[in-house]
Amino acid sequence: MAADEKELHQQGTRASVFTLPRNVWAVSLTSFFMDISSEMVLNILPLFLADVLGIKTDIIGVIEGMADATASILKLFSGWLSDKVGGRKRWAVLGYGFSALSKPFFYFANTWGMVAGTRWADRVGKGIRTAPRDALVADSIDAKSRGLAFGFHRAADTAGAMVGLLIALLVIWLVQSHQAMLEASTFRTIVLISILPAVLAVLSLVVIARDVPVKGQREAPKFALASLGKPFLVFLGIVSLFTLGNSSDAFLVLRAQDRGLSLTGILEMLVTFNLIYALVSTPAGSLSDRVGRRRLIVAGWAVYGLIYLGFALAQTGTQVFILYAVYGLYYGTTYGTANALVADLVPADLRGAAYGTYHAVVGILVFPASVIAGVLWQGVGAWNGFGPSAPFFFGAGMSLLACALLLLWRPVQSLSRSR
Repeated sequence: MAADEKELHQQGTRASVFTLPRNVWAVSLTSFFMDISSEMVLNILPLFLADVLGIKTDIIGVIEGMADATASILKLFSGWLSDKVGGRKRWAVLGYGFSALSKPFFYFANTWGMVAGTRWADRVGKGIRTAPRDALVADSIDAKSRGLAFGFHRAADTAGAMVGLLIALLVIWLVQSHQAMLEASTFRTIVLISILPAVLAVLSLVVIARDVPVKGQREAPKFALASLGKPFLVFLGIVSLFTLGNSSDAFLVLRAQDRGLSLTGILEMLVTFNLIYALVSTPAGSLSDRVGRRRLIVAGWAVYGLIYLGFALAQTGTQVFILYAVYGLYYGTTYGTANALVADLVPADLRGAAYGTYHAVVGILVFPASVIAGVLWQGVGAWNGFGPSAPFFFGAGMSLLACALLLLWRPVQSLSRSR
């Protein structure tokens, strides 16, 4: 680890979640409610497409990839606009509101095209809100506690996902017991329940969050990658390579079903994953404040590579269950830490643009990553592909290559050392 990077993360006294500012709590509460709403629907959406509508994995890959890639363009512009006009909150509220309004349309979707359109609308909301929301968190916290703040946000976000999955699991248990295939009526019942927490998410942000005043007069930032600096761009390039092997988690759900895990077993697996993810995120973020972000991300990516290798070789549903639970370690150590590292690498007045660029590039690359995974699994046209293990071998290889590059990278300096 470079000496200057280590110095940044070891400065200052140790903080706790109880000393985090109001905006971090507001954003975390909002993410908690929105993930309750989203995850109870989106985690079973691949099963709705496969079990109810009979859609093949290549089309599912296109739907998942296009939804994230299309929305990612908005992440780029919303982040830049939040830098230009100096208002993070309004864009975050707009994005969460758009996602909340899209939820009821899943109830009426009865073709894969309608599902794709509604999925796209939901991701547009995510595209509008993500960069301004992350910039609002970064604006509200000192550099010495930045990892803790983003880790806590991820923990709240993931706790919401776990609650949403528990609700979905309860509904499925009550409505269709232990049937292996998802039924359309069950899916639509879950969609109706998801509307309430989506509304609570928007209200939480509107009522509790406050924009952080801009210190001094800022010029409108130029919309140019070069302005974000070489350290950020190198990190973005390495993340992009990793992302090409990181297809939508919908394929992990389909892999679990392929290995014989029941519908309720899949949801129990996802609950366990989110529990581990939530428990790990806050301490991992705090650890990154002391030992450095890069070291933690390398560890998380290495875990990812080993787990994907396990998915490729798994023979039973129980093995997939265990692997997916441990998969929470990868998410917990890397997602909040990577967000904190972005803020470390760019000036404060370019945070919105940096987060927009970061999330946009990662989101856009999910599309080719998911298409590659779908084609490797079931092929395209007359070609039947390499089978269910292929996308996971590919993902494992790409992650280990990215780990090697991240270990070799030595950022010259971290630019953002304060609010």
